[in-house]
Amino acid sequence: MLVTFCGHKDVFYKEQVNEKLAAVVAALIEEGATEFYLGGYGDFDYMAAKIVRELKKDRPDIQSTLVIPYMDRDYNKELYDGSIYPPLENTPLRFAISKRNEWMVDQADVVVAYITHDWGGASKTLEYAQRKKKRIILINAEK
Repeated sequence: MLVTFCGHKDVFYKEQVNEKLAAVVAALIEEGATEFYLGGYGDFDYMAAKIVRELKKDRPDIQSTLVIPYMDRDYNKELYDGSIYPPLENTPLRFAISKRNEWMVDQADVVVAYITHDWGGASKTLEYAQRKKKRIILINAEK
């Protein structure tokens, strides 16, 4: 099972969101998730990458992959087992992140989302996942 994430750059109530996210990721691993595709931008992606890395200590069979939108940039890859560049060669640079996000959703069996408002890239990615009828797990930001 392949899992990907979409969420806003800024996370409010970080401790509560992190706790909920950790429980969701652990449950997905118990369900059979072995691959995690991560975008590497913002608070939510960072939280998800750290949680997967931590859970990997007990489950070395799971894989954490950074999905990069640009070939000509340097990325901090220390939280990931590897990276992948989706087929974006003919995508204009200004659309690379949104097309990368769509590609991650297309590959995924499950999308874990942290969405607090209905605008921006994370919200558009969630809408895309809904149109694709993906299994979506929403993480809320309540205190």
